[in-house]
Amino acid sequence: MSSRGSTFAAFGTAAALLTLTACSSATTGTASGPPGAVPAAAATSSPDAGAPPGAEILGRPGVGEPFKLTIGYTDTPKLDEFEVTVDEVRCGEPLDPKVLAHAADSATVPTPEDGKQFCVVTMEVLNTGKGEADWSADGASTLNVDDTAYSPTQSDNDLAKAYEEYRSDQGEADPSSGINPGSKGPEHGIFQIPAGDRPTTLWVASAHLLETINGVEPGYLVQLTPTD
Repeated sequence: MSSRGSTFAAFGTAAALLTLTACSSATTGTASGPPGAVPAAAATSSPDAGAPPGAEILGRPGVGEPFKLTIGYTDTPKLDEFEVTVDEVRCGEPLDPKVLAHAADSATVPTPEDGKQFCVVTMEVLNTGKGEADWSADGASTLNVDDTAYSPTQSDNDLAKAYEEYRSDQGEADPSSGINPGSKGPEHGIFQIPAGDRPTTLWVASAHLLETINGVEPGYLVQLTPTD
């Protein structure tokens, strides 16, 4: 099961929910995409920029292109298998007010750190294995600006869990809580990167963690493109 913490504590007034912004100024979209959509990735110094040092890169899919995670274990021959598709990455926009309102029994309004902006990664996860299995992005992914990798904090993971709880209450499966073979559901990752920066890649490990006792896990370096 996912190691995410409990849902973040209370959000305050309804007015705060509606006016919450992920940073002081939203990322500007391209002519073909709405505001907040991640623009085409800038050229990096290396095609491997964003991958953990020493990690095997299993592929470089784009947004909307599925890729396969195969997760093994040291104490059992069981294999968990998933097909993951990154649907979109949005930065510098308000967090979803429906999600915030759904979790409005809390006490604090989530805001990014000084000089940072929230980025929300939306994925679809399909269980292609032989039994129930769970997977979440919180310990297995980084959002990258060229060769600088940003991992989610615990509070970011709590926010992502709120997204899962909202979608679950809408009748959708929650991969972080376990889904059966052939079932699929949304998974979210929330990251904080410097305000004004644009993410270039998303690293997704083919494991539950970026690094295990076996060393740095292999994974996929997802290339980020505009949302049409």
